[in-house]
Amino acid sequence: MSGHSKWSTIKRAKGITDAKRGALFTKVAREISVAARQGGGDPDANYRLRLAVEKARAVNMPSDNIKRTIDKATGGGDGDQFEEIVYEGYGPGGIAILVEAATDNRNRTAAEVRSMFTKAGGQLAGSGAVAWQFEPRGLIAVMRDGSVDADEVALAAIDAGAEDVDTESDDTIEIYTSPGDLEAVRKALEGAGVPVDSAENTMVAKQTVVLDSNKARQALRLVDLLEDLDDVQRVTANFDIPEGVFAEVAG
Repeated sequence: MSGHSKWSTIKRAKGITDAKRGALFTKVAREISVAARQGGGDPDANYRLRLAVEKARAVNMPSDNIKRTIDKATGGGDGDQFEEIVYEGYGPGGIAILVEAATDNRNRTAAEVRSMFTKAGGQLAGSGAVAWQFEPRGLIAVMRDGSVDADEVALAAIDAGAEDVDTESDDTIEIYTSPGDLEAVRKALEGAGVPVDSAENTMVAKQTVVLDSNKARQALRLVDLLEDLDDVQRVTANFDIPEGVFAEVAG
């Protein structure tokens, strides 16, 4: 899982420094809206909505905004109707990329995603072209600091039902679960006093592709362009990059 760990660390670091607050709120609001429409407006009874609300709070989205988004999504036909779509494509070096979007205009989003792939040396592909290279997993992140013992966290996670724990990163411990066990493992960790930074269901590459420095920079540019699109919720790719480029980008 080391490739995914490094990839997640890059995205987390860049997200903190680069993301525009308004654009981030828009993406989180769409995630809340989709979850509320599908499973109802009660976070206690709608696990996906609860995860979305927690993500919104983590980026300091005001409570009034969260409530208004839920009310609008569950209040009938007047709210925006967002459709979830997954686009698949190839990036520099032949890497596989999944682009998860929530859109109210399928044609607009498809055109924008295709344009970004073309602009950065990639290619949009058909459904099923690369999805087989990824698998759904629950992902829990625990930030490493002086109060966190990685071995104790790993032991607590495995005891709670986690499938794998990655402690290779210097700043984050990543805990992987089956999608259905994510909530139970998260609760068990918090009950054991482990400070959970985030918990989400995501897609994880089964294997990673190591890129040279040039291709790695091109791939990161493509991911940045895709993530800057308002309709795009998440981008997942199966590449790993050299330590030197990683230090340059993450630092």
